[in-house]
Amino acid sequence: MSNQPNEARVIPLRPHGARPAGAPPRQAPPAPTAKEPLWRDLVGDVLRRERLAQERTLKDVADEARISMPYLSEVERGRKEASSEVLAAAAHALGLDLGDLLTRAHGELTRLTSRHAAGRRRGVAGPSHDGMCLAA
Repeated sequence: MSNQPNEARVIPLRPHGARPAGAPPRQAPPAPTAKEPLWRDLVGDVLRRERLAQERTLKDVADEARISMPYLSEVERGRKEASSEVLAAAAHALGLDLGDLLTRAHGELTRLTSRHAAGRRRGVAGPSHDGMCLAA
């Protein structure tokens, strides 16, 4: 048995940057696309905007909704995926129905994603892959 350490060797198939004969020139990588918003972020934004529009405190709304103030804060910041019961309680504390809350969040989603879709329709290509990965 050999006393040499068990190490992997990388053997390049061709020099870095070299293109195979007849290969088309490499295109610039596509511009990064913005990620679609998360539902919890949209709902949280709607709750926070409505609370601030009513000039109410987080404590006031949390007390009326019978949920903890730290939890409501996390929901507003999109850090917690709230149950429908929690969302309904927060909405009712703000004088909204759950449907109103979800309709407003849906409107935000539609507004934001229509910008993303417009960018995709203008011909922004997806990522291209040029390489090989071998594992032993």
